[in-house]
This record gives sequence, structure tokens and C-alpha cells, in this order.
Amino acid sequence: PKQLLPLAGDRTMIQATRDRLGSCIDASRTHVITARHLVDAIAAQLPELPSSGIVGEPCRRDTAPCVGLAAAIVAEHDPDGVMLVCPADHVINDHDAFAAGAARGESILKDHPDAIVTFGIQPSYPAESFGYIEAAGKLEVHDAFIVKQFREKPDRETAEGYLSAGSFYWNSGIFMWRAKTIMRALAQHEPAMHGHLQTIAAALDQPNFQDVLETEFTAIEGKSIDYAVMERHDEVIVIEAPFDWDDVGSWQAVSRLHPSDDDNNVSVGSHIGIDTSGCIVHGSPDHVIVTIDTHDMIVVHTDDATLVAPKTSEERVREAVAELSKRGMNERI
Repeated sequence: PKQLLPLAGDRTMIQATRDRLGSCIDASRTHVITARHLVDAIAAQLPELPSSGIVGEPCRRDTAPCVGLAAAIVAEHDPDGVMLVCPADHVINDHDAFAAGAARGESILKDHPDAIVTFGIQPSYPAESFGYIEAAGKLEVHDAFIVKQFREKPDRETAEGYLSAGSFYWNSGIFMWRAKTIMRALAQHEPAMHGHLQTIAAALDQPNFQDVLETEFTAIEGKSIDYAVMERHDEVIVIEAPFDWDDVGSWQAVSRLHPSDDDNNVSVGSHIGIDTSGCIVHGSPDHVIVTIDTHDMIVVHTDDATLVAPKTSEERVREAVAELSKRGMNERI
């Protein structure tokens, strides 16, 4: 996680993720790869993890270096080790179903040791904010499919086509593979990245580890794991996820995770609505947000920025992020 996302009360998404993994993975075999400035906060929230299990990235380099770093660490101890890679910004409430899905993935890897297994979410609407997985032929033994192609986040018309086709899943970003499989794939497709990661892994448990991590990780060219490996790998298998799932990467997710009032408003923090309906309002308890004659809007207030947008324009938040970056206001993102 790049920030400690709140879930409910004093709990955060990172704690919820660890709770979920606790049903199938011991704390001693759990690694958290996060931003360096969050290491101490995560260590305080997950005291059951060994200090070596929390690694702070010195800079942002997208998902391929992140999961590659985790794979390099695991491979240094056990090249045949099976990895379950889980983003921390997901909500999955059925832990038993999640554990069952992980067990299915491990079973597939026994028969297909060089495969990459991913979990697809059955789409319920034509989402433009998710990537998609196109499934092809079904495996003879396992209830899973060969991945034909990964698709980037689509426009509305394309998303509607994916939904009607019936052969597309939302890309959950949850993967299973053997550590040596992903390291071998990185060596083949991203040799420079692989070299840097190998150097970092070789410095594990050494006094100069943090210095090596700083130098080598910073030198990596950032790429997504989908582009670096998934779209290029020969054997990728998708399981239809047997668990509930929600990606909290959009503000619309707030309305799915919190109850609404009689006017279909969902509020987090202190909100007074006058002739207000269908709104998502997110703030803090000590700052009152008042809306008047406001309908189907997203209103978000933080210490350093405020967002106001129609629900229908939520996808354009990425334009605001780009504009803030262009103006040198990255600290506001």
C-alpha cells in the first residue's frame, strides 16, 4: 500500500489483508512490500510479522519491481516456494472462500508448475476502471481457463462489449506462482530489472542491505507486472474467483462498503445534506461538509485537497492527478 487505507474504526486495509491471509499463510511466511515511510506504521499494526517481513521501497517503481522484489526474497530462501500475491487495497469478506481459492491455485500449480495463476472476477457491470482478462479454452482437469489476453482499462463501449461477450473477467491483480517461475520470466523479458533484483536479494541479512536496496531499486525502470510478464508469459491460467471482491481504487466503492441514508447518500465523516440525494461525501469527523441542492455528486475533503465531481465523471479523476503532477503538486495527490 502507498498509504494506510481506512477500513472501519481503527482498522486499516493492511490489517484486513493480513487477517484474510491468516486463514492460509503463517505470519512467518508473509512479506509486505510497501513505501518506505509506511514501514514503521505497518510494523506497529502487524506486530506478528518479523521485522524482515516488511520491506520499504525507496521510491515508486510500479508493480513489476514490487512483486519482483518479493519473489527475489522468497526465491533466495526457497526457489520452489509458491507465492500468493495480494494487493492490500481490496475488500474480501469471505475468508474461507478466499482460502479455498488459494488452495485451488496451489493444486493447479502442482499439475502446471511453470504456470502463472490469476483470479478473475465475474463482471457485474461495464466497469471502465478495471483491467480485463479474456479467457479461452477450459482446462480438462481443473475448473479454470487458459488466458487468451489481458486487456487494459476500456472505454464505456468496449466495456459493454466485454460484458456481453461472457468470456471476460475483471483483473483482480491477485496472482499465484512459484518464485522461480516469476524470476525466470523477469530474466527472460526484463533482464535489467532481474539483475537489479538479484543484487538486492544477494544482500539480504547483510549490514549494507538498505544501501543496496536504495541503489539498485532506484535504478530499475518502473513497469506494471501485467506488461512486464503477464502479457508475455506462455502459460497463464485464470480461476473464476470463488470469493466476494471489491477494489477500493475508486470513490464509488465507498457506496458499496458503507450504508446509505434515506436519500441514498453515503457519508463518511461529518455531513449535513439539505435537499441532497445520491451523493458520496467523504471527510473527517471534525470538519463539517454541508451540501445544498446537490445530487449524484462525489465530494471528498482532506487536509490538503478537496474534490467535487459528478458520479458520472469519476473516471476523470485521473486527469486531475495528471494535472496536479504537471503543476509540481505531487504532495497533493
